[in-house]
Amino acid sequence: MSLDSITENIDEAVSGFFEPIAGWLGDIVFYSVSIGGADVPLIVTWLVLAGLVFTSWFGLIQVRKFRLAVDVVRGKYDDKDSAGEVNHFQALTAAVSGTVGLGNIAGVAVAVSIGGAGATFWMILCGLLGMATKFVEVTLGVKYREVHADGTVSGGPMHYLPKGLAERFGKNGKTLGKVLAVLASIMILFFGLFGGNLFQVNQSYAQLVSVTGGEGGALGSSGGALFFGVLIAALVGIVLLGGIRSIASVTSRLIPAMAGIYIVACLVVILVNITAVPTAVGEIVERAFNPDGVAGGILGALIVGFQRAAFSNEAGIGSAPIAHSAVKTKHPASEGLVALLEPFIDTVVICTMTALTIVIANPDSWGEARAGESIGGVTITSDAFETVLPWFPYVLTVAVLLFAFSTVLTWGYYGLKSWTYLFGRSRTSETIYKSLYTLFAVSGSLLTLQTLIDLADAVLFSLAVINIIGLYLLAPVVKRELNSFLDYVRVRKAGGSAETGGDADEETTKATV
Repeated sequence: MSLDSITENIDEAVSGFFEPIAGWLGDIVFYSVSIGGADVPLIVTWLVLAGLVFTSWFGLIQVRKFRLAVDVVRGKYDDKDSAGEVNHFQALTAAVSGTVGLGNIAGVAVAVSIGGAGATFWMILCGLLGMATKFVEVTLGVKYREVHADGTVSGGPMHYLPKGLAERFGKNGKTLGKVLAVLASIMILFFGLFGGNLFQVNQSYAQLVSVTGGEGGALGSSGGALFFGVLIAALVGIVLLGGIRSIASVTSRLIPAMAGIYIVACLVVILVNITAVPTAVGEIVERAFNPDGVAGGILGALIVGFQRAAFSNEAGIGSAPIAHSAVKTKHPASEGLVALLEPFIDTVVICTMTALTIVIANPDSWGEARAGESIGGVTITSDAFETVLPWFPYVLTVAVLLFAFSTVLTWGYYGLKSWTYLFGRSRTSETIYKSLYTLFAVSGSLLTLQTLIDLADAVLFSLAVINIIGLYLLAPVVKRELNSFLDYVRVRKAGGSAETGGDADEETTKATV
């Protein structure tokens, strides 16, 4: 029996078993109601509502404190002797690597096909709102993180939900928090194995095959697939063994490089068509309120844009606080401010660049997709670049590989923290997880397991329901932490000692307000 037939049988068996479960859970998590002719997924509404609430609660913090966030990333307020494993910049790139991926390339193309160019406007708005949600959850992640005896750090919803709820609501809060923590760990672990690992490897392999001669090319055979899977697994395993320090070291170089390659390619298309930019921007704004997509009216364009942004930056999901919790700082809100840059980079910059490139280039495939034809998102994006850069599919392949590899690394770390919360931090436990994770990377090039990937999406976004309820209940804690860090910043600006922090001389603080 050939390897192809074995993998096909596995795909069919797994799909047959999990399809009813995936369908049932997907119907619940992504339940939609029809409003004005458009299907509105309630989970997207839930995520956007959180962004609105926290934007209001913290007084448009994503705008008012944007410059301060950049200063923190640059190391202006670093605490070198603080507990933690990585600096602010490394924590940011590690977290961004978990969200920036194929969705920024293919997902955006699908969004502007279904919702028209106007979906871009709503995508940007949702990204801006998500910045406030990300600030809240990451501040809590650092506030309630666990620093182990060996200096390593664990954080995320599995830590701040039980600790925070116990602190605010006593025994009942502690019991509820523990139940939610176990559920959060299971959900993150499941998505990490299938969505953050297997899917990324599968899609990057598919793109690589497409530019190397297709199924008849050097990598199109089952042997080529196995070679690719083993190679990726080996690279992931090597980096994963080093923990967050190793991951952050790689992503702090990889993220700027891959984002730079992609953005430069976008700029080339934009600059070649520079005279079309005002028209394209005007079309994005106009079509936001007078859409030309197939989604059904203004609300359809809005929902498609919001959905793409929410699914891309994962604000409110609870995954990013795991990476950010490893930062070296004494002030949780400092990393919360750093984290609000994440949706800005992911959605407002990279997703918008993709959308603008497609609108300006206006490839034939985009017009066909808007007319209702089924065309892959990667194809539309690739065609847009190819109008200026005939060799761009090769550049796109490099970008896809880098995006996918960095996502696999970060979700490997997220899954590890979930695994050790459930099964303990022993060397044996961690070795079992890392072996399992690398095995999934190998299988990613051989198996599609689309049903399990769909199930993983539903599982991850069900976590948003649990996580955001916790964020609402713990928002007062975040406000106190923000005030404490702002006091610290005022003291530093006034020339006070960096060691005094938020507990610095009160008169000095008042004098600088």
